[in-house]
Amino acid sequence: MISAPSPQSFGRAGIGATLTRTGPPLLLRATAVALFLFPANMIIKPLGAIGYVAMIMALLVFMFWLLSACFGLHKTIDVRHPGRVALTLILLASCATYVAMYMGISGASTVSGRASADRWMLLMAASTGIVLTVAETVQRIGDAMVMVRALLRGAFFCSLVAVVQFVTHLNPMDWIQSIMVGFVNNGGIQPFQERGSFLRVAGSTFHPIELGILASMLLPLSIWRGLYDRTGKKWLHWTGTGLLIFALAATVSRSGMIGIVVAVAIFVPFLPAVARKWAIVAVPFALATLFLAVPGLIATLFSTATAGTTDTSITSRLQDYPMVEAMTQARPLTGIGPGAYLTSNALDILDNQYLKTLVEMGIPGFISLVLYMLIPGVAAWIAARNTHSPQLRTLAAAVSAGCLIATPAAATFDALGFPVFALVYPFFVGLSGSVWIMVKKELQSPKLGSADHTSTIVNL
Repeated sequence: MISAPSPQSFGRAGIGATLTRTGPPLLLRATAVALFLFPANMIIKPLGAIGYVAMIMALLVFMFWLLSACFGLHKTIDVRHPGRVALTLILLASCATYVAMYMGISGASTVSGRASADRWMLLMAASTGIVLTVAETVQRIGDAMVMVRALLRGAFFCSLVAVVQFVTHLNPMDWIQSIMVGFVNNGGIQPFQERGSFLRVAGSTFHPIELGILASMLLPLSIWRGLYDRTGKKWLHWTGTGLLIFALAATVSRSGMIGIVVAVAIFVPFLPAVARKWAIVAVPFALATLFLAVPGLIATLFSTATAGTTDTSITSRLQDYPMVEAMTQARPLTGIGPGAYLTSNALDILDNQYLKTLVEMGIPGFISLVLYMLIPGVAAWIAARNTHSPQLRTLAAAVSAGCLIATPAAATFDALGFPVFALVYPFFVGLSGSVWIMVKKELQSPKLGSADHTSTIVNL
C-alpha cells in the first residue's frame, strides 16, 4: 500500500520525509465509494454495529497505515499539518475518558455503554487511518483529483438514489440489501421522512439530515472537479453536480440550507473570475429549475427555514440544555464515557454532537471536538489565501467550505453517530492537510516563495 520514501519526496524546512508519489491507495479510494454504495445498516453480525462494509475497510486502512509506520516505510511524524493537531487532541480526550470509564472514575457503567464506548474508539481508529493516509498520499493536485473523483462517485450514486426515492417513493437500497449475502439488517435507517407536503429522502445515507449536510459539503468539490478535471466528459461532471443540488433540495433540510450559505460565503470568493460570474447566473437558474420541476418545493424549504420555535424539532433540541447542564456539572472532566450516552426515550436523544460530547467526554472532550471540527477548515482557508495557483486555491477553498459546513452542522444532529458523515468528514480533514502541505511546498519554492507572503502558513 505504501512504499518507502525516495530523496525526491523530501520536502524542505520541516516537511521532512513523505511517502513516494504513488497517489491515494486503492483501498482508500474504495472506502470512499463504499461509504455511499453499501448501506451502513447491513452488518456482519459477529462484528456488531461496526461490521458494515465501509467501517471494515476504513479499519483496514488504519491497520495498513500503522504497519507501514511500524516497519519504517514512511515517517508520518514529518507530515505536519494543523488537522493532525486537531485529530491528536480528540484522540487524547477519547483515550482519557475511555480509560476513566473502565476504571470506574466516571461512575457506574453498563454493558451496552461499554460496548458503545468500544465502537467510539474503533471509529477514532478508522478516522485516524483515513486522515493520515489521505494527508500522506495526496501530495499533488493530480492525487487530489483522484481522491475527489472517488468521493464524488459515491456521492453521485447516493444522489441518484435520492432522486429515485423522491420521484417514485421507492427505496433502491432495499435491492442492494437483498443481495448482501452474509449481512444482517441492524436497523436505524430512515430513508423517508415526511415534512410538509413532501416525503424527504436520505439517499443511501441514514437520514435526510445526513444527506443534506453531506451534499452541501461535497458540492464545492464537485464544482472544483467540473472546472479542472480534464478526464471524462464535462457534461457528466456537471450532471453529477446537478444531482447533488437536487439531492440537497430533496432532503428539505435546514442544516443543508445553512451548509449552502456557508459554502457560498467561503468557496465563491476563491473561484476564478469567470466562474464567479457564472455562479451569479447559476444560483437563480437552479432555484427556477427546482421551482418548475417540483412545484411547492421552494415554498416548503422557505417555510421550514422560517418555522422558528413553532417547529417541534427545534423546541425539543432547546429542552436538552438543562439536562446537559446537570450532567456536565456532575462529571465536568471525564463525562460518562465516550459514546456511552444511550437512551430509549426519543425525547432524551441529544440531536447535537457538541452537547453529546460534553455529556460523554466532559469539557476537555467538548473543546477537542470543537477544535477537530474547526481547525481543518481554517487551515484550508489559510492555504487558499496563500497559494499562487488558481487550481490549488479553488481546491483549498472547496475543502475549507466542506469542513466549515460540518462545524455548525454538528450542532443540528449527533453527527459522529451517523456512519456516513462520521467517515466522510475525516476525508476532508485529510484533504485539509494535503492542501496545507502543497501550499507550504509551493511557498518554499525559490521561484514562488517570498518572505512576507509565506509567514502566515509556514510559521504555523
